[in-house]
Amino acid sequence: MTAQIPENLIYEGYRTTMNFCPFLPKDHPRIVELSGEEIQRENIHPMIFSTACWREYVGTWEVKNGQFYLVRLTGKYKILGDDPIPADWFSGVLKIPVGKILHYVHMGFGTVYEREILVTIDKGKVVNVRIKDNRGKEIDHWNQVERSMPGSEFRSEDEDDSER
Repeated sequence: MTAQIPENLIYEGYRTTMNFCPFLPKDHPRIVELSGEEIQRENIHPMIFSTACWREYVGTWEVKNGQFYLVRLTGKYKILGDDPIPADWFSGVLKIPVGKILHYVHMGFGTVYEREILVTIDKGKVVNVRIKDNRGKEIDHWNQVERSMPGSEFRSEDEDDSER
């Protein structure tokens, strides 16, 4: 699998990316799939439809005041209306990369950064935030392959993570 274009995230006002893609409920009444004609009219960057973006969209998400929102979609889907959608369908861990790349993995989202902010979400609400420091740790290559696979957001993290 090719390294994937990350989802965008606004975390308490700071623009960054996430190291995984939250589930997108394609049957949500405010999320609609564009036709081929609409996609051409929107002049969407072709990278969205390459092997670097198997999902054929890039979402912009926001964590604000303890709530997780879907703000914007680019590519195969769009949001109806201007208001963000509370992502109450989502429970899992957001992985926000911080610092320099320590180990690049050209597959999914397995690249290791100096630190990760891990934001635990339960039904759209922030329930925990912690920082994982990866500096000085031995890189387990098989663990990185596992981290890059779908569903890794539900896996529990190491015990040595620091609470914030």
